[in-house]
Amino acid sequence: MAIDYGDARTGVAVSDATGMLAGFTTVIHSRREEQVLDELARLIGEHGVDELVMGFPRNMDGTEGSRGELYRAFAAKLGERTGMEVRLWDERRTTIEAHQILHAGGKKMKNHKKTVDAVAATLILEGYLTRKRLERK
Repeated sequence: MAIDYGDARTGVAVSDATGMLAGFTTVIHSRREEQVLDELARLIGEHGVDELVMGFPRNMDGTEGSRGELYRAFAAKLGERTGMEVRLWDERRTTIEAHQILHAGGKKMKNHKKTVDAVAATLILEGYLTRKRLERK
């Protein structure tokens, strides 16, 4: 499962059974951390998730972004809640790319808010899965 954590919305993408592609996506619409944690825990159980990867904000030069500590704290709480390790994944450009994908698909900018976080989570998941496949070779 990949998570694109945000202030108002959190995108989620879960791979298919083969671990090759994103098979399920959703957006959690909440600003309340506890509600987001509860919903993530529910989705983890519902989908039989065995790995967690969460987007982590970095600056374009690779340094840790200003929101890094907030994301580390949330990842630690999610890990405590689920008993799972949360891998932090460089999320540079995922939101920009998600907007580009939606735009190319004919979505109007005003409609992007509804799905952009799920698309960003999918990009995080696909990047992570690709890295895992390359490391196995």
